[in-house]
Amino acid sequence: MAVSVFRNIPYAAGPTGAARFAAPAPVPGAPGPVPGAPGADGPGSDGPGPTAPAPERRFTADLSPLMGPGWVRGEDYLTLNVWTPHTGGTAPVMVFVHGGAFLSGTGQAPVYDGTSFARDGVVLVTLNYRLGAPGWLDLPDAPRNRGLLDVLAALRWVREHIADYGGDPDRVTVFGQSAGGMIVSALLVTPEAAGLFRGAISQSGGLHALTGAEAAETTRALADRLGVPATAEAFADIPDERLVSALAELPGVGPRMSPLGVVLDGLDGAPPPHPVDLLVGTNTQESLLYQRPERSAAIDAMFRDARERLVSRYDKAFTYDFDWRGGPFGACHAVELPFVFDNTELPALRTANGLLGPDIPPSLAAQTHGAWVRFAMSGDPGWSGTHRFH
Repeated sequence: MAVSVFRNIPYAAGPTGAARFAAPAPVPGAPGPVPGAPGADGPGSDGPGPTAPAPERRFTADLSPLMGPGWVRGEDYLTLNVWTPHTGGTAPVMVFVHGGAFLSGTGQAPVYDGTSFARDGVVLVTLNYRLGAPGWLDLPDAPRNRGLLDVLAALRWVREHIADYGGDPDRVTVFGQSAGGMIVSALLVTPEAAGLFRGAISQSGGLHALTGAEAAETTRALADRLGVPATAEAFADIPDERLVSALAELPGVGPRMSPLGVVLDGLDGAPPPHPVDLLVGTNTQESLLYQRPERSAAIDAMFRDARERLVSRYDKAFTYDFDWRGGPFGACHAVELPFVFDNTELPALRTANGLLGPDIPPSLAAQTHGAWVRFAMSGDPGWSGTHRFH
């Protein structure tokens, strides 16, 4: 099946200056390239574009295939990418929200190449959203969870325009991993997200959020470090470089490895979740990615508890455990991603410190990727109970 790729399609205006801490604004003019126009791979392609301001994060594992090139400077980074088999507006659509601890990452990372999904009849969308302080710092004079608002804006773009790329706007599944999985879970209890998708997949995310009080601690700590009042008005004058470096020095909150996250006061009192098809799972050795044995129990418990908190809100949810331990970091956080995207052949994944190492079972990618495709097609990944990938 022929696959076309369209990159750097703006779904919201570039968040610059004071707009870094405002709700996403509409894009002036046209919504972006359509099939056959400049912006598709091939003649006239602009290639990968700018990414959100983010720190360089170091792990023992080489995560470059998942994290992408790092911070690529540019103002217009609220963009998305589309891989399509061009099926005349009838294909199911999957929208992926990347992870990165709310601090880093991009939908342009190599593992997130959507060719395999489009090959199998799915329109695949990846996106960028605001990271760090512009996206997630809780401020009294700015809308809360601005990165979440960005994802909502991208889903509205999909609703309005994806038929032009061969996708069915009534057959959208949103999926995400880590911070992206937590964002997906938050969408499920966000009233404004109603009707924007019919299926959701939360990979190593689950329903986990900061309270307003916890978020306020980070806001005060960052304001003190920068020597400014804890307001969006004061933060608007601080360059991105300084925001990024100061935030990277702050500790995480509780067992979390990040000082930022979705802020939801009173999870127990949150609205009933949207009635969509749901697939939720975790990896069996999440904490091995972080090489922090003194915190491993707390980290693994955090992911398990967040998963169960989300599943408990649904009468029916498909669940999985990803338990392939053949790589140098075992069944660690993020190891399922190359299998989900059927992109296990990237050389950086197979080195001595690559996420997968050299010996990968040939059938696991087909099994995992196939389950995600089936879920997008039918709302059923192909099992009952909890499935174990190994």
